[in-house]
Amino acid sequence: MGEFCSIVAYLFIGVLLRRSGRMPDGFSSALNTFVIYVSLPALVLLKVPGMELGQDLLFVALLPWLMVAVSAAAVMAASRALSWNREVTGCLLLMACLGNTSFLGIPMVRAFFGEDAVGYAMIYDQLGSFLALATYGSLVLALFGKEAGARPGPWDVLRKIVTFPPFLALIAALALHGIPQPAVVRGMLASLGGTLVPLVMVAVGYQLTPHMEPGAIVPLVIGLAIKMILAPLAATGVAWAFGLHGRGVDVAVFEAGMPPMVSAGALAIMAGLSPRLTAALVGVGIFCSFATLPVLHSLLE
Repeated sequence: MGEFCSIVAYLFIGVLLRRSGRMPDGFSSALNTFVIYVSLPALVLLKVPGMELGQDLLFVALLPWLMVAVSAAAVMAASRALSWNREVTGCLLLMACLGNTSFLGIPMVRAFFGEDAVGYAMIYDQLGSFLALATYGSLVLALFGKEAGARPGPWDVLRKIVTFPPFLALIAALALHGIPQPAVVRGMLASLGGTLVPLVMVAVGYQLTPHMEPGAIVPLVIGLAIKMILAPLAATGVAWAFGLHGRGVDVAVFEAGMPPMVSAGALAIMAGLSPRLTAALVGVGIFCSFATLPVLHSLLE
């Protein structure tokens, strides 16, 4: 509970810094860049090499892809039933299908499951959410995005994947699996990885802009319900159907209930997919997660 309270405190520090008006331009982007290039890769290299490879790890890697399929089907069904336009449909195909499993997910997994569970969250994020954003997300942008710049080709997608620092760190960590790390290396990685939670949550708080417009209320509610209620329920059903259990399975189900992804929101806004609805999904989703995630964790215990 102490770490959960710290996460909330970091979030509001970001909000207060934004309201102060004293931060330089690009402040939040600088924090995010440091996290992507330093904090997250360090944490991956620290946690993943010592993980036990087993059936639950395969479930952790495959579940996010199944959640994308289930959520996308639910969005398309709602779109047909409510006659949403292409902008709203494209927005929810991104935001209701891709979760904030890195920036919010890793701190939350650490707070609720402990330090030893962080590796599972990284597998879920890097082999699931990140690759889904790069592939499935690119397809959605190509089909629904307004701007030509939002339509990357196959080589662009591949280049983004193989040059993304946390993904490169994951490949290196898997290659080094089982190899003991010198104490000095572990100490350095722990120090750098320890910057992830405060920097991420301050950056998220700094970027929160939950603007709303009347016509966006129904898609907002349905999108958050699909992402934060339907997805973890479906994940629980899959685990139950295959008789899977354990720490990795619980973390994967917990990650399935994360709010919409910040990075997907940025792409949706750039592509002109209902920018105000997108911002509301990110902002309101994060605030709602402080209520839904503790409930989900209690159900998993």
